[in-house]
Amino acid sequence: MSTIVIQDCTVVQQPDEFRLNVLAHHDIWVRGQIIESVVPTGHRDASHADQAIPAAGLIAMPGLINTHAHVAMVLFRGLAEDVAFRPWFNDYIWPLEHNLTERDVHMGSLIGMAESLMGGVTTVNDHYFNMDEAAHAVAALGIRAMLGWAVFGSGGATMLKRAEQFALEWRGAASGRILTAMAPHAPYTCSDDFLRASAKIAQRHALPIHIHAAETLEQTQASLQRTGLTPIQVLERTGVLSAQTILAHACGVMDGDLERIAASGAGVSQCTKTYLKLGMEVAPVVAMRQAGIPVGVGTDGAASNNTLDVWESMRLMALIQKQQAHSGEAMPIAQVIYAATRGGAHALGLGDCLGALEPGFLADLILLDLGALHHQPLHDIGASLVYNTQPAEVHTVIVDGRVVVQNRRLLTLDIGPVLAEASAARQRLSRRGQERIQTYSD
Repeated sequence: MSTIVIQDCTVVQQPDEFRLNVLAHHDIWVRGQIIESVVPTGHRDASHADQAIPAAGLIAMPGLINTHAHVAMVLFRGLAEDVAFRPWFNDYIWPLEHNLTERDVHMGSLIGMAESLMGGVTTVNDHYFNMDEAAHAVAALGIRAMLGWAVFGSGGATMLKRAEQFALEWRGAASGRILTAMAPHAPYTCSDDFLRASAKIAQRHALPIHIHAAETLEQTQASLQRTGLTPIQVLERTGVLSAQTILAHACGVMDGDLERIAASGAGVSQCTKTYLKLGMEVAPVVAMRQAGIPVGVGTDGAASNNTLDVWESMRLMALIQKQQAHSGEAMPIAQVIYAATRGGAHALGLGDCLGALEPGFLADLILLDLGALHHQPLHDIGASLVYNTQPAEVHTVIVDGRVVVQNRRLLTLDIGPVLAEASAARQRLSRRGQERIQTYSD
């Protein structure tokens, strides 16, 4: 079992969401896939390591966790601009997705996951179609991912069975880096019976469920008019809401919904840039945390975000929560970093092994170079991480004890040919016909 020592870095640790400990001149020892120790520089003899990574002047922190994304949608970035929520689905995205091929998903997954790694994301929770292709991309690139094959109720039992087969075939693959989930799209695109069937499959196989829920207040009000229940209550009634559930968005929650989510143990992913861009409500993250709900940071897809930049998403989340609370004290720096790392791990049900630079945790970590002018003078590392950092400042990325990005260079794939293929397919990918994979209605 190989050993890596990362030498003389500044380590950012978080014992909880309220504290940020910054340890100067420390070494991180990694044995196999696990962080073995974090000790003052020179405390252990570096000659005993199989690989030494000089890191003087660099900041070490846990890799970022993107808790909700549609990774292959990078193929559609820039194709649905300046439109409202409903036409974004009906006139743009779902007609565009009608033309997707398996090869497109593979190509988009490679590009999106490469972008993620280069930006310091070591785990992504991906909810999309043709997910065998996404799994192959995860295996090739060396990232960690939770993958769910998105299914609509209109797909019926056949698609639900395909999603189940995928989850069982790929769970634990790529040396354990691939986790799988059931991924019914949303309460407004899946009948109660379809949701119940999804929940039963998840329970039978101990699989998580990754689902969009209560994206807007309009959706919640429509659900109340149609069923007398909020979307969160629908998920509770159908057995979907549980400790293994990841709710994307939950911006349209109402009185009582937070208590139900908290009691279930479910996690929530916040994708603030998408909400701002599509003119949606923004979820009450501060109230969610006060209720004890695990909250992670997500990007959503690049068709609504334009990037897979978790740094930007966490920054926007913090700023909007402060603005909503009319208080600069809301969503302090430690809580923001926690949400993008350990909090995200808790939201995915992995808080006991992922998201922290501590002995016994998985060796998913990043090294950052904060030497640029916009960090100087560097009074507060936490403040720079939240409010200043850009993806290009990610210097080194280690996932599962393996170096996958070094000196800002992706080691696991030559992305050039994939980018050329995507560029050549631009005209086809941007074609919108009359057919769509689904029709949006609240």
